[in-house]
Amino acid sequence: MEKRGWKKLMHFMRSITYLDWRFLLIVSSSLSLLIFFSFFINGFSTPAFLEISSFSPPKSPLKSNDELDRSRIAVCLVGGARRFEVTGPSIVERILKEYPNSDLFLNSPVDRNSYKLSLLKRAPRIAAIRIFEPQPIPETQIHRRVLNPFGSPNGIQGLLQYFNLVEGCISLIQHHETRSNFTYDWIIRTRVDGYWSGTLDRGSFIKGHDLVPAACTWGGVNDRLGIGNWNTSIIALSRLSLIPKLDLAGFRHLGSEGAFKAQLTTHHVRYRTRSQPFCIASDRKLPFPPRGWAVEPVAAMSTRGPLSGFKCMPCETPCAGPCADRVMSTLPKDSSWSDSENGTALELCDAHDGWKAGWEHVFDRYAGTELAEGRRRVSKLNVTECVKDFEAMRRKAAHWETPSITDICKLGLDTK
Repeated sequence: MEKRGWKKLMHFMRSITYLDWRFLLIVSSSLSLLIFFSFFINGFSTPAFLEISSFSPPKSPLKSNDELDRSRIAVCLVGGARRFEVTGPSIVERILKEYPNSDLFLNSPVDRNSYKLSLLKRAPRIAAIRIFEPQPIPETQIHRRVLNPFGSPNGIQGLLQYFNLVEGCISLIQHHETRSNFTYDWIIRTRVDGYWSGTLDRGSFIKGHDLVPAACTWGGVNDRLGIGNWNTSIIALSRLSLIPKLDLAGFRHLGSEGAFKAQLTTHHVRYRTRSQPFCIASDRKLPFPPRGWAVEPVAAMSTRGPLSGFKCMPCETPCAGPCADRVMSTLPKDSSWSDSENGTALELCDAHDGWKAGWEHVFDRYAGTELAEGRRRVSKLNVTECVKDFEAMRRKAAHWETPSITDICKLGLDTK
């Protein structure tokens, strides 16, 4: 009885297998004909049912550290060096040294703080340094229609200058790629005035997406940091040249973050948000407590947890715990200044009269030995040492485009 049952089972399985093969043959033949006629009708464009939807589930971060270690990474820093004695050592230690296969690109306007950029001699690899005399950018009717100067200290001109700085990364990176005969796998774009309280983690590299910080969105997308491949980055970096396209698309009166979001969405660039351990060192004197949309809160650099691009400064007695909760509860609910899910115990500074006397000692206490040593080095720097450090940088760099090194150093140090 048991033997007869086994034979029946085997006969049934063979019949199913035979039927499956006939069924698969019919289905595959039909599908091939459908694809052929779809290509024929659509002029050999991709059939609609084979297109990848822009709403597909987001891809995961790179799973292999080895894969990221083999990748070519460009790090482009933009902006002025006003507090680089504080931010510079953190960028070197927590981005550039964390990813030793990364190449540094710098696009910065020259001013009396530019001598501080000599700290970058500690960068493991330098691809290109551009320090330049900024020139006014003509403001057109298109600029005035698309952009809103609200929140920009220098109005629409300030936005255009910032956009031009960011877009300058493209020419620097492309020149180096052409010269070296390769293409970068990843581009990290961020600001010279960014202070990193922790390292840029490897989960920030997400295939097929542009990664942006989770907070400080101002009704758009945070543009103080971005990470993506070449295809997404070329759109994200084209801040100035894409304004006419935003105008044609009907966008009006956008701030920097709003314009950035419009860039990404109109070009179908998918983006992900992620909490990031950095903040923007701010010299602006802002009322405290902040009220409404007009004033951005200023976080204490000592805050534990990611600040994702908050403005920040060192302060001796920050407003923390219930005090910070009360202040933040008065702000508009949709202001998106903070990421409530990242576990950050937010501390706030009273920035109405700027950086207080003795801020250096406050900073050194929580920043750690290496970052404090970098700050002290800048405070003791003289013209001779500054020139020597810049010369060391120039020997490392593949491309160098700056005014006279001596002039850069004298501009800031002769007035100390």
